[in-house]
Amino acid sequence: MLLRPQAAHDSAHLGRRLPLLAGGLAATYTGGLVLLGNAWYTGPRTNLHWFNDLSEWKQLDKAGHFWGAFHESRGAVDMLRWAGLTDKQAIWYGGFVGFLLQSPIELLDGRDPAYGASATDLAANFLGSAALIGQQLAWREVRLMPKYSFHTTRYAKLRPNVLGKSLGEQYLKDYNGQTYWLCADLGSWLPAQSRWPKWLQPAVGYGAQQMVYNDADSNASLGLRAYRQYYLTFDVNLLRIPTRSKFLRRVFYVASIFHLPAPALEFNNRGGLVLHGLYW
Repeated sequence: MLLRPQAAHDSAHLGRRLPLLAGGLAATYTGGLVLLGNAWYTGPRTNLHWFNDLSEWKQLDKAGHFWGAFHESRGAVDMLRWAGLTDKQAIWYGGFVGFLLQSPIELLDGRDPAYGASATDLAANFLGSAALIGQQLAWREVRLMPKYSFHTTRYAKLRPNVLGKSLGEQYLKDYNGQTYWLCADLGSWLPAQSRWPKWLQPAVGYGAQQMVYNDADSNASLGLRAYRQYYLTFDVNLLRIPTRSKFLRRVFYVASIFHLPAPALEFNNRGGLVLHGLYW
């Protein structure tokens, strides 16, 4: 059977790009797991076991699982489109990649005597992938973007073996310095003639402080009592910034998973409303 020129072109793209994509993903994922294992799981191993950690770290670790799975699925869907799959194939085949990539981490957790495999982590992984699939099916694009920001805190020095010794470890482990955001691409819903800057989007954020121990009594011995923080701010949608540069478009795509510093209004049950001139 002869292929039409466009079909032949698409088939050639699929034949060249898909093996390249699969090989690159496999190598990157394997390397990432090795790095994670060396940075996080440094102690002895035990038999696989489960642990209910839903009440720990004010659920910021769950937000991290959601964020990671969402963006891994987002990247997979877009790469499968680039590889030549149809839109529907890319969404369904790539949509659960985040869940599949994140979930083996529970095997590492499950063999660590200080942790344990977590069913709620698996649920957060699933919800992150499902949120990406839902938006792609509804709009063929991401309009509600989860983002991440981090700043160093004084708490890591109080328990460096858990909250991180180096900056790289703290980036992963110190939940006191992590904030998770949900940014709305308002321009996607507004009419074309709207004067609202398409690169500007409202954002809400969630974080917590004074979390050195999950045990309240141990925390109190340091004069600490964990509390939640809620934020309202604006965010720059880098994907809406026009450029002809392929390099810049790629940089903006990767950087779009992070919230950029901006003035923010915080609410917490300790100090009430707090205005930040520039919050990371």
